[in-house]
Amino acid sequence: MASRIKFENSCEVGVFARLTNAYCIVPPAASNGFYSVLEAELGGGVPVVRTTIGGTRIVGRLCVGNKRGLLLPHTITDQELQHLKNSLPDEVEVRRVEERLSALGNCIACNDHETEEVISDVLGVEVFRQTIAGNILVGSYCTFTNKGGLVHPQTSVEDLDELSTLLQVPLVAGTINRGSDVISAGVAVNDWTAFCGSDTTATEVSVVENVFRLREPRPGALGADQRSSMVLDYF
Repeated sequence: MASRIKFENSCEVGVFARLTNAYCIVPPAASNGFYSVLEAELGGGVPVVRTTIGGTRIVGRLCVGNKRGLLLPHTITDQELQHLKNSLPDEVEVRRVEERLSALGNCIACNDHETEEVISDVLGVEVFRQTIAGNILVGSYCTFTNKGGLVHPQTSVEDLDELSTLLQVPLVAGTINRGSDVISAGVAVNDWTAFCGSDTTATEVSVVENVFRLREPRPGALGADQRSSMVLDYF
């Protein structure tokens, strides 16, 4: 199911949370209600780790990961990095990426071959170069799981078909938080639950639940993927 929540006074919960099938990363110093909703929906099978990244709370924008691994920006401190390594499941590989662009959740920087190899190696995914509705910040304008994906509302039918074929999951163009096209800023989602900003309308929630098939029985938290993939930006 999809829950509507706020991080303090912000509806952009995806900015402040990174949710996968194996872990959830959130910043410290939020209200207890925010954490209690996350922990109740995740059922204790997914650790909720509180941390900053580079001293900031926008952890959802600064890192990217899946159940296999977590990529972190060069701005993360050694103490923060060690805390994540100690707190995440042993099977999750944690790696710092020495890239000039630090907002990995907004834009996976891919300006040399080495970075592509790091992404593929750590996350165990195929790497595609693509734009979303003409935007290079693909991490901001789409979000997807092993069951489906939500993308920018102006994504063309042709691009939807191409992306869906690459990812091998159904995709829908839509909005979040009452018309926002910055999809990943307003929602954190995995294979069985989603947390949407509190401004998200009932219609938008219904779209989220349908495209991510959240009404189906919950799978095992570390269950097998249908297909793993990652969309990168064009330069």
